[in-house]
Amino acid sequence: MSDRYSASALTVFAVELLSRAGLEADKARTVAEILVEGDLLGHDTHGLALLAGYLADLEKGAMAKTGEPRVIADFPAAVTWDGNRLPGPWLVTQALNVAIPRARQNGTCTVVIRRSHHIACLAAYLQRVAEQGLMVILTCSDPAAKGVAPHGGRREVMTPNPLAAAWPTAGEPVILDVSMSITTNGLTKRMATEGRKFPGQWLVDGAGHPTNDPAAAFADPPGAILPIGGTDHGHKGYALGLLVEALTGALAGHGRADRPEGWMANVFLQVIDPALFGGREEFARQTEYVAAACRATPPRPGFERVRLPGESGLRRRAGQLASGVELYATIMPALAPWAQRLGVMVPATAGR
Repeated sequence: MSDRYSASALTVFAVELLSRAGLEADKARTVAEILVEGDLLGHDTHGLALLAGYLADLEKGAMAKTGEPRVIADFPAAVTWDGNRLPGPWLVTQALNVAIPRARQNGTCTVVIRRSHHIACLAAYLQRVAEQGLMVILTCSDPAAKGVAPHGGRREVMTPNPLAAAWPTAGEPVILDVSMSITTNGLTKRMATEGRKFPGQWLVDGAGHPTNDPAAAFADPPGAILPIGGTDHGHKGYALGLLVEALTGALAGHGRADRPEGWMANVFLQVIDPALFGGREEFARQTEYVAAACRATPPRPGFERVRLPGESGLRRRAGQLASGVELYATIMPALAPWAQRLGVMVPATAGR
């Protein structure tokens, strides 16, 4: 069983590592909080598992340590930034700080960011927006990376291109964060490293044959992850992946048609205030009706009950805040050398 750590202790640990690596204080704090939030929600490939890579990019100058985004366009409900390779969690948080008040004034506000560094777990940004009575849509792509084949193809073209959103109901918000591929690059690498197999044929090998072996993605010739829907209905995930490419790289005016610059993200973020549409109360009445109908649906064999997207993550978050964050077994060993190099004490496990 993996060790558990206090969420606050993990945040302090990550802040100290990032700060000693040269990241400005406010940026270090934001990045640390978003990474720990990812682990709290159970997204253990997109929480502190990313921190060693972030520290490496800070060390070699691939992540900017200081500065602000460059404004490319600024209209009341449409903003475009060049992120100047600043930390993605900080840029997305700043974008939300811009979009939320403008959405309250105009009904909606969209912020598009090009040349951000990686933005970590998309779900980690959403709860605080939905709890303000707002709807939020967030998606991203990495034009310098690939991993996913188009439907019918056997070579990687796109990233998994996650799409996340959240909106209020009369109770807890609905929170979704799903990739447009069956699995992610991060999980594929982890499974291949550990010599494990996927439970289904989630990839194609270099010859185009479906396989459950994640190592196929790193063979010569390389295989690729399949879009959502797999070999049967992958045209659906493929189409959604293309939509994400249009919302991110195309709207930002910087993407796969340009020279790769290293680990990065193009981001689409939209905040919507239901108060300026059909009304906040009517919005919640409709979303709660659908949510209640889903919960009341009799479960099919193998399911205890029908859950809403995000429900399990919120339960996990509450439990881990109370009893400690259960880090994946490889995370702290990957961070220990950085802690030693930067002179930061590794936090004690919860209960010690």
